[in-house]
Amino acid sequence: MHDSWKPVLKAEFDQPYFKELSEFLHIAYEKKKIFPPKQQVFSAFTTDLNDVKVVIIGQDPYHGPGQAHGLAFSVRDGIELPPSLQNIFKEIHEETGAPIPTSGNLTRWAEQGVLLLNNVLTVEAHLAGSHRGKGWETFTEHIIKYLNEHADHLVFLLWGRDARNKATLIDKSKHLVLESAHPSPLSAYNGFFGNGHFVKCNEQLEKWGKTPINW
Repeated sequence: MHDSWKPVLKAEFDQPYFKELSEFLHIAYEKKKIFPPKQQVFSAFTTDLNDVKVVIIGQDPYHGPGQAHGLAFSVRDGIELPPSLQNIFKEIHEETGAPIPTSGNLTRWAEQGVLLLNNVLTVEAHLAGSHRGKGWETFTEHIIKYLNEHADHLVFLLWGRDARNKATLIDKSKHLVLESAHPSPLSAYNGFFGNGHFVKCNEQLEKWGKTPINW
C-alpha cells in the first residue's frame, strides 16, 4: 500500500472487528483457496490517498482462478474479461467512442486516481459472497467515511445495491454521487447501460479543475 494510507488503515487494523476478521482470514487462507492472493488484498490502496479523485465501489472479488488481484472489477493481464467488466467497457465505448481494451487490468485507472474498492475484499474460490458478514463491510464503510470527511471534491460511482447503500455516508454538497444498476449481465439493461457516468464524472472533475480520467 502507499505510505499515505498507512495511518488510516492502521487505525482500522487496531479495531476489535478487524482483529476478528484477521483471525478468520488467517484460518481461511491456510485451509481453503481464497482470492485474491494475500499480498494483493490491499492493492486498491497503492493509489496515493492524496491523488484520489474517483471512487468506484465493487461487491466482492472475482472468485475464479487468476482473476482477482485486489482492484474492484479488474483482472490481471491475459485473463478473459468477466461479463461485468465487458459491460463497463461497452458503456465507456458508447459514451466516449474509446476502443474496448483487450486487457481488463484497471491498474491504469488506479494510477490516475481512481480508487477501486470492493465492499468485501476477499472471497473463497467459486463461492461468490462467501466472505460477506465477516467484517469487511465495516472496513469499507470506514474508508468511505474517511474520504467523505477528509477529501474534497470526489466523484463516487455506485453501481448496484451494495454500492448504492453507501450513498448515505457521502455528503452530496461536497462530492458528486452517481448511482445506477450494477454492470452485471443480470442488471446492466436495467439502468447501467446509458447511465453516462464516465462522461459525467469527467465533466465534474474538469469543473473542479482536476484532470479527467482517461477511461
